[in-house]
Amino acid sequence: MKGLTEIRWHGRGGQGAKTAALLLADVAFSIGKYVQGFPEYGPERMGAPITAYDRISDTAIRVHSNIYEPDFVAVVDDTLLHDVDVAKGLKKEGAILINTEKEKEEILPLLSGYEGDVYAIDARKVCMETLGKYFPNTPMLAAIVKISNVMEKEVFLTEMEASLKHKFAKKPEVLEGNLKALRLAFDEVKLLSEGSRHTPAGRVYGKSA
Repeated sequence: MKGLTEIRWHGRGGQGAKTAALLLADVAFSIGKYVQGFPEYGPERMGAPITAYDRISDTAIRVHSNIYEPDFVAVVDDTLLHDVDVAKGLKKEGAILINTEKEKEEILPLLSGYEGDVYAIDARKVCMETLGKYFPNTPMLAAIVKISNVMEKEVFLTEMEASLKHKFAKKPEVLEGNLKALRLAFDEVKLLSEGSRHTPAGRVYGKSA
């Protein structure tokens, strides 16, 4: 399928992984892409592991199933690495993004020997600097856009601003905080481990750890 990108999200109930997946689908749709954004339904109690998915394509999407071999994986909570095989099926030409402040020596052994690129972002740091509250899905959304290249940075930010203006029309301070979080997240992504996808020309993705 031409130009198809598949993304799997792992998070815990209440952290916004489902919301992030749906937002990404909405933004991609707004710029003319064919999209699917959906959660895997199950026990969605607060703190329980949840999974959500995005398909973004230049052509019509004919498949309607969960994503078993994603191009990219976003892990919203690093404690899931102890309980969930987040790298399962992940293409080695793709990449995994993890919300963590830990060093690669702690993270890499938990990824089942994954051979692709591994990226990290400290979403808590980004949130506290820009929002004053911890909403990890906001910086994770910007970070996965950067890593996956599903759209240009400024296109994403413009579309997100339009969406957030509608949502926070009566809360301009919340709007500004979210926009700052999205922009800062692009700068805070760092590379933990180079995989087969990573080339010298690809170093635009982030700072090497």
